[in-house]
Amino acid sequence: MISDSANRSLLDFETSLELNGKFSRSQPLYAGVDLGTAYTVTAVVNADGEPVAGAITRSRAAIRDGLVLDYTEAVRILRQQVIDLRGAGFDIRMASAAYPPGTGSRNARIFANVLNSAGLEVSGLVEEPTAASMVLDIADGAVVDIGGGTTGITVVRRGEVVYTADEATGGTHADLVIAGNFKIDTVEAERIKTDPTRQVEIFPIIKPVFEKMASIVKVHLRDHPVEAIYLVGGTSSFPGIGHVIEFETGVAVEIPVRPLLVTPLGTALSCRNMEKGKTAEKK
Repeated sequence: MISDSANRSLLDFETSLELNGKFSRSQPLYAGVDLGTAYTVTAVVNADGEPVAGAITRSRAAIRDGLVLDYTEAVRILRQQVIDLRGAGFDIRMASAAYPPGTGSRNARIFANVLNSAGLEVSGLVEEPTAASMVLDIADGAVVDIGGGTTGITVVRRGEVVYTADEATGGTHADLVIAGNFKIDTVEAERIKTDPTRQVEIFPIIKPVFEKMASIVKVHLRDHPVEAIYLVGGTSSFPGIGHVIEFETGVAVEIPVRPLLVTPLGTALSCRNMEKGKTAEKK
């Protein structure tokens, strides 16, 4: 079960995006960057792991299916976020990046290079669903990260990650279906998909995409059965997706209050933990 404290942290992170929160300037700051297909999100936490700042920007096709397609644009987006955060008094230097599982070490290194080029020192790299599990603080279950381009699956047992996988199906595939149905471009399709007044109307149109996601999850969990699935990622915000995945997989589904913000917050916590671990090793 998702704890009240986890949901509170996500709501605090959402509030911190306004960049007007108070924090102790004597405390170190740790950043986590989620380079997603739909959005690039940076989270900032303090030494206690509390969210204090953040930034969110449309990725503008710089990232697709977990891969960096336009390196220059990815760097430009992140560099502007870093400038804005530092300008607001959040002098971030150390950061971690989240990457989709199964995309290879070379792709993970490219993510690290994006952070370096944006003026950040890379503390480490973490798989997206693994980062999400740190926020949800679950001991057992499957974290399913449905982003714009990919669906990542991480199985956690007794607090340890025992299995990860990633498939190239996400929110952009729903955009393509909407675009084809209405004979419009994907930009307009995305606008319709995220418009609360249109979501009931288009649900039957994109339900097959959700069923495909559910079938992917079901296959991966066949040899790794769990009693609960935790949905995160921007696409998990769409009303009704949880019911589809629960029905198709036969596994109870839970969704945190702000699914899009889970992975970047977990990535910032990962940065904090890595840096504290390095400090402890030096002593």
